[in-house]
Amino acid sequence: MSATTHAKGSNPLSIRARKGGIPLVCLTAYTTPVARLVDPHCDLVLVGDSVGMVLHGLPSTVGVTLDMMILHGQAVRRGIENALLVVDMPFGSYEESPAQAFRNASRIMAETGCAAVKLEGGVSMAETISFLVARGIPVMAHVGLTPQGVNAFGGYTVQGRGEDAGGVIADARAVAYAGAFSVVLEKVPETLARAITAEIDIPTIGIGASPACDGQILVVDDMLGLFTDFRPKFVKRYAELGHATTEAVVAYAEDVRQRRFPGPEHVFAEKLPGKKS
Repeated sequence: MSATTHAKGSNPLSIRARKGGIPLVCLTAYTTPVARLVDPHCDLVLVGDSVGMVLHGLPSTVGVTLDMMILHGQAVRRGIENALLVVDMPFGSYEESPAQAFRNASRIMAETGCAAVKLEGGVSMAETISFLVARGIPVMAHVGLTPQGVNAFGGYTVQGRGEDAGGVIADARAVAYAGAFSVVLEKVPETLARAITAEIDIPTIGIGASPACDGQILVVDDMLGLFTDFRPKFVKRYAELGHATTEAVVAYAEDVRQRRFPGPEHVFAEKLPGKKS
């Protein structure tokens, strides 16, 4: 099933042109209602594979499937009018070969109507990025902490400290040279993110990186405080909707048990002849 093409507004070229300019505002979204809420205020909306943990209760992003990403990509696309829509390529859908990556990326774009895909990896994925870009698929790269590689990293640890900085720098250079239009820098030291941003010629999008990055991205559920027991250092909570939801559910449950809800205003009277119900 094909979707409509990306709507007017941001596109990969306009995002790339924002290098060094007004910071790019980016958020994740996984559903149509949330997409409609964030779209007017964002330059880029990402359907992240974090959907597996946020909405499906998976322990990591490794178990996310291509079909899951397409389903949520379609939902978000219905709520996007102006922001650039990017969909994550899930673990196992692109690492085998550039040809595999093209087959799956082209399917994602055709079935969701997104304008670009995102994949994780630096030097190791440079050939694949170049292959995709040459065939008309815009790519957003992702280096530093790459959540799909959490098992190899031994956890969600900061990447690029000390002697490891060189590897992250090499990754960022590689994806920029390969043709990615932007790159996410996740959970890297602030000074390293600042240096990479100054060096490469594509926008850097920080998450746990640096205010010097060309843009910032957060998981929308984290930013809204929907998880009461999850507080990463790099997340600023702009609301506490988890607590507000709990309070609302408690009030509802009490009203139901005390027969306060539904009240007279929530029920329908017997219809009388000649009167509308």
